[in-house]
Amino acid sequence: MRVGRIRYINCFPVYGAIDRGVVSLGAPPSGAAGANSVLVSGNPSELNELMASGQLDVSVISAVEYARDSSRYLLLPDLGITSDGPVRSVMLFSRLPAEELTARRVLLSRSSMTSVALTRLLFEHVWKAKPEFAAGDAELTDIARFLDEPHDARLVIGDAALLLSNRLRARGAEHPGTSDYPYVYDLGECWKSWTGLPFVFAVWVAQRTTLAADALQVHARLLESRDWGLAHLDVLAEQASSVTGVARRICLEYLSGLDYRLSYDHLAGLSEFFRRLASAGIVPAAPLSFLPAA
Repeated sequence: MRVGRIRYINCFPVYGAIDRGVVSLGAPPSGAAGANSVLVSGNPSELNELMASGQLDVSVISAVEYARDSSRYLLLPDLGITSDGPVRSVMLFSRLPAEELTARRVLLSRSSMTSVALTRLLFEHVWKAKPEFAAGDAELTDIARFLDEPHDARLVIGDAALLLSNRLRARGAEHPGTSDYPYVYDLGECWKSWTGLPFVFAVWVAQRTTLAADALQVHARLLESRDWGLAHLDVLAEQASSVTGVARRICLEYLSGLDYRLSYDHLAGLSEFFRRLASAGIVPAAPLSFLPAA
């Protein structure tokens, strides 16, 4: 079994116990003895591609990837990356108010499908602007080069968004260039203001071709690891700080503000997002289909 994980710190609460040997994914029930499952790391777009090509059996993916090809996947119940308001790591950094970005160049992160789709919806329906969109790199290693590429705004996700937001709050002289983005939009907060619903950025899925017993075991271990992670956010925040350079206190606030469940409210937000995407012709209309219990 090949199991995907997002390499950003937002996945630490789900995989932290597995990383520390507290929880083991173990060998799939249908596999050979001792053939343990393998974790594969990547950004959301990379994991989307690996799942779409059948190279992973179970993975966290962008919510939009599920909607794009729902006939391929089954959702793992009660497991997602969600926010009910500010998410802090999916941000639009802009030199102008979003409403004034018509015909202006907006760079969209290559690392995410869901955030890009949400950005497009917000520009059309909330900000009423028609920018010129272009793809851009926006990982932690790219931040130093952000000002090298002409743009008026850029979508940044994950650890890079958290770090840049923290620098903007600090406004310190040791971080030149951050004043180039006087307008900052948290897309989780924008969605909440627009719809009144939580937003689901990522979901865990299994290939429909994966044996149910194998997928169910991975699901159970991921839930067990998540529960350990949520009980040890202080430990994970320390690790997150060392990875990103963001203060431990900020990392703890960030991880505490995310929700890793898929409650009825989350599913209502996910369904509404998919409905709006389908109405815009971005994804086909499709039901939510879940991995069945044993």
